[in-house]
Amino acid sequence: MTSKTKINKILYASDIEKGSRPAFRAAMSLCGKYESEITYLHILEPLSSSAQNLIKNLVDTKDVEGIYQKSLINLKAKIEDRIGHFFEQEIEFHDTLDVSKIKSRIEEGVAWETIIKVANEIDADVIVMGTRTHSAVGQFFSGSTANKVMLNTKRPLLIIPLK
Repeated sequence: MTSKTKINKILYASDIEKGSRPAFRAAMSLCGKYESEITYLHILEPLSSSAQNLIKNLVDTKDVEGIYQKSLINLKAKIEDRIGHFFEQEIEFHDTLDVSKIKSRIEEGVAWETIIKVANEIDADVIVMGTRTHSAVGQFFSGSTANKVMLNTKRPLLIIPLK
């Protein structure tokens, strides 16, 4: 990206697992530098059909929907809490950051497809995500989410290696 490049919208895709802070930090750094909006995306992968059938056999369908909706509310609160903690810990290093420029979004679907779909919906200028695979060969053979996004999007992609 040249110095004339303007990044208005950043899509940060996260699995909210431990160790993902370096990727979030990179997204926030871009956000601060370009005074961008950032969408913090978490994706719920669909359950396998056998897992769905098991749940249907164990729990009443109405109860399942209620549990699911409550889980979504709790997950969104967890993501927003995580964003708040990040700001408390990092704001002294990034005084240009504005928490009002961050949106959180939870989607359901296949991770790499959903990342691309949301990036297109919000017209993201860049996608930021982490990857836990430690070698290029490992990424190639594992078919990682980051690799699939890279191969299927025309948008710039910043991939941060995670430990």
